[in-house]
Amino acid sequence: YPWDKSSLKSMPVDLQEFEKLDAYALKVNVKNSVEELVTALLKQARTDLEKVRAIWMWICHHIEYDVVGYHNKSQLSSKPIDVLQTGKSICEGYAGLFEQMCSIAGIQCMKLSGYSKGYSYKIGQTFTGDSDHAWNAVYLDGRWHLLDSTWGSGAVDDSFTKFTFRYNEFYFLTHPALFINNHFPDNSNWQLLKPTLTLKDFENNMLHNSSFYTLGLLTAQPQTAVIRTVNGKASVSVDCRSATLFKFELKGTDEHGLMTLKKHGMKLDIYPQKTGSHKLQIFAKPSKASEDVYNCVLEYVVECESVDKAMCFPKGLHQPVGPSWFTERQGFLRPSHPDPVIHTNDGRCSLTFTLGKDISVIALLHCDNSSLTEAKRRQHIMQIHRGNQIELKIHLPHVGNFVLKIYAKKKSDPGNYDYVFNYLITCLNTEVKWPAFPQVYSKWAEDYEILEPLSGLLPANRNIQFKLKMHGIAKVLVQADDAHPLIQSRGCWEGTCNTSGCREVFVMVQENANHSFYSHVLKYEVESQ
Repeated sequence: YPWDKSSLKSMPVDLQEFEKLDAYALKVNVKNSVEELVTALLKQARTDLEKVRAIWMWICHHIEYDVVGYHNKSQLSSKPIDVLQTGKSICEGYAGLFEQMCSIAGIQCMKLSGYSKGYSYKIGQTFTGDSDHAWNAVYLDGRWHLLDSTWGSGAVDDSFTKFTFRYNEFYFLTHPALFINNHFPDNSNWQLLKPTLTLKDFENNMLHNSSFYTLGLLTAQPQTAVIRTVNGKASVSVDCRSATLFKFELKGTDEHGLMTLKKHGMKLDIYPQKTGSHKLQIFAKPSKASEDVYNCVLEYVVECESVDKAMCFPKGLHQPVGPSWFTERQGFLRPSHPDPVIHTNDGRCSLTFTLGKDISVIALLHCDNSSLTEAKRRQHIMQIHRGNQIELKIHLPHVGNFVLKIYAKKKSDPGNYDYVFNYLITCLNTEVKWPAFPQVYSKWAEDYEILEPLSGLLPANRNIQFKLKMHGIAKVLVQADDAHPLIQSRGCWEGTCNTSGCREVFVMVQENANHSFYSHVLKYEVESQ
């Protein structure tokens, strides 16, 4: 103690070596007497560990939790023979049967009782009065080990009316430092820990349920179940062994937080928008898992004393936020902004990534109460490609919190773009009012670049300098009231045009000198007089 994170068990166990024994134990069907059952089970078990395993497997798969008996204890017998013959019991009966079967098999076993954080547990509750649960300790290889066949056998639903067999390996020879998480024995020696925990420690400590550990999660901060906000903010972090995906819910929604994925875990900052107590749940799933099933791994209560109104996020913000190992897998490498939030004072920012092979990108700007259409907001982002680098230049149309959403697909795929990730962009400067970039047509190639003018809105009655990086074309014209050709020099097309007498200015290119056909590539608006 403390747990060294290497194994969830208190002794080395190779589950593959148990496969034959497990399968055999499940098939044994003896109900006449406990002695006969043990004799049948031990036919395939040589070592003490194998004997304990066979008994454990049989009980976990043949005894169901008696939800009726739990509510009406007078009808209930926890005698081993009655448990065997009815095939049901409560924890007392599971532990008693386990103890008697071990005794017949010649293995030292104790029935333990104490407090547990089971189905009726409420976060932050205190424990008083009689113990509420029973489990066992077995003596193997010169030491005591803990197990709980009740919790190994399955689960009861929230209303405590229905039991479902669902085998849980976690509670077989659980490491004592993990077992103490939800089992507090009446006699503290049976914690098998040095130093032992006090009941107060047990009450305050975070409850990690078994899926927390079986998913390869290691630790969570804070370690207490109740978190108080500081200046309207509370933070949680989780460390894990391998790439894991996370979700969270604060009072049933994921709106009031910023979650970022780390290589070995995640970090979450919560900003409740109401004072009071809020239930916070954290869910996880391995990144390799095919089904989209997240397991609840942590539950906190967040006590919020004051609200930080500035941290009210746009509805369109998607968790997790910012780049991570996950976005790297989707082909977005070496992000210029590793953090999830980008603060801009003048309303402008620029992000760069190195793109994996064959990736096409779309970026959208979302804002809750914007008067602009999505198409208009999209014109406030300009993509620039240089080799395998992409730059996203952003000029915000007004003050506020924006979500930059990034979608991608393989260029070779005909299908739709898939959402990859998003950033939060914040701007507090009320003076900010950038015009859109010029409108781009399909003939504008990915690696062309506008050097000037960047604004899609040109002043009236002015000479405007144009400088465009384009290649592989014969001629470029700027069409205002009349047409102005641009001259090629050092890889750029340059020239001026006057905006008097027109509402729109188009840039057109002639791809082939032998054809007189021009294609539109850019469109600028001109300010009204």
